[in-house]
Amino acid sequence: MNSLDAISRSLQGYDPQALRMDDANAFIARMVAPVQGTQTLPLRQCAGRVLAADVISGMAVPAHDNSAMDGFAFSGTLLAVAAQLQLRVAGTALAGKAWTGTLQPGECLKVMTGAILPAGLDTVVPHEMTTVQGDLVQIPADRLRPGDNRRLRGEDLQLGGVALSKGELLAPAALGLAASLGLKELPVVRRLKVAYMSTGDEVQSPGEALREGAVFDSNRYTVTSLLERLGCEVVELGVVPDEPVALEAAFRSAAAQADVIISSGGVSVGEADFTKGMMARLGDVAFWRIAMRPGRPFALGRIGSTVLFGLPGNPVAVMVTFLSLVRPALLQMMGATPKPLPLLQAHSQEVMRKKAGRTEYQRGIVSTGADGRLQVRTTGNQGSGVLSSMVQANGLIVLGHEQGNVAVGDAVSVMMFDGVM
Repeated sequence: MNSLDAISRSLQGYDPQALRMDDANAFIARMVAPVQGTQTLPLRQCAGRVLAADVISGMAVPAHDNSAMDGFAFSGTLLAVAAQLQLRVAGTALAGKAWTGTLQPGECLKVMTGAILPAGLDTVVPHEMTTVQGDLVQIPADRLRPGDNRRLRGEDLQLGGVALSKGELLAPAALGLAASLGLKELPVVRRLKVAYMSTGDEVQSPGEALREGAVFDSNRYTVTSLLERLGCEVVELGVVPDEPVALEAAFRSAAAQADVIISSGGVSVGEADFTKGMMARLGDVAFWRIAMRPGRPFALGRIGSTVLFGLPGNPVAVMVTFLSLVRPALLQMMGATPKPLPLLQAHSQEVMRKKAGRTEYQRGIVSTGADGRLQVRTTGNQGSGVLSSMVQANGLIVLGHEQGNVAVGDAVSVMMFDGVM
């Protein structure tokens, strides 16, 4: 386990007071490691879990050449004979049952979607392209090619091939693929256990009578929901006041029972509370000022073997730092194969002021313009405490470190919320 100091010395240009986003993510990636421990679960319980071992296909999928649609099967060699074919229908093949008859020259077989194609029949004409008169079918040969509308044996999965790879985050399609192989259960990595606490004397839980100058704890609900959507097991520690005994007890309790601790509040430079001091006293912790907006103050480290993320207190900054810094680290700890969130390109509908030298995340609303291109506008006020803007937005406009002002019509990158937030 590398110390934070050792990691910082290995990164060229590391500056904790003005840290670039790419350097921050590189640092975190070197600090965290996948958790140990697996379990085997029924398929219905595997959604959102991380696959712990490769799944090897024990069969070819599909198991036989079969028809991709309802129609008539025949030998593709006949297509070279004439522009129009007339064949006699020798029988009907249904899905799930092999046809046992014998075809004579000049005959075809009526087939349903999924029906096994007998040897020698490699082409299927859709029913709607034909004219049927009694047991004769007219086929437009000039509109077909040999092999049309045929699914080949093993074209989806080959026997002995890797069907699903270790580290796969199991989505519905992956579970369907496992089921298509006849599997009832899968080995998955154990759930990552994450403890969350909000800190600060000014923070109150919803339902309490609000004191003058206090705020309700929104961060607990956004962060724990993000964690649950990611598939983590959440330990909620509620609101911890700025009081040394309470803070120490909360951090020690969290470290004893979780793989990760996430806190919000108390990491800004010059804070008058005790959170930063307690983090530093109990563990190996670095306090960063990241070249980003919102979310500049950030704490990272360990208490024992438990990883610690100290997020800022402003609600939007909490969500932005979670998505851009914490979420990739948690996926790495879950054993998932790294897959950065895709960035869409959209054309700005407005001027955006931006200082080069930091990465900015602006709340955006993406839509399709009259010309069919994606377009994006901001939600307006980009203050880090304007939580309603995160509800209005469907993505974050990501303005890169070196990027300057944005003009109307300029292409910008957008991190979409769908499936994440």
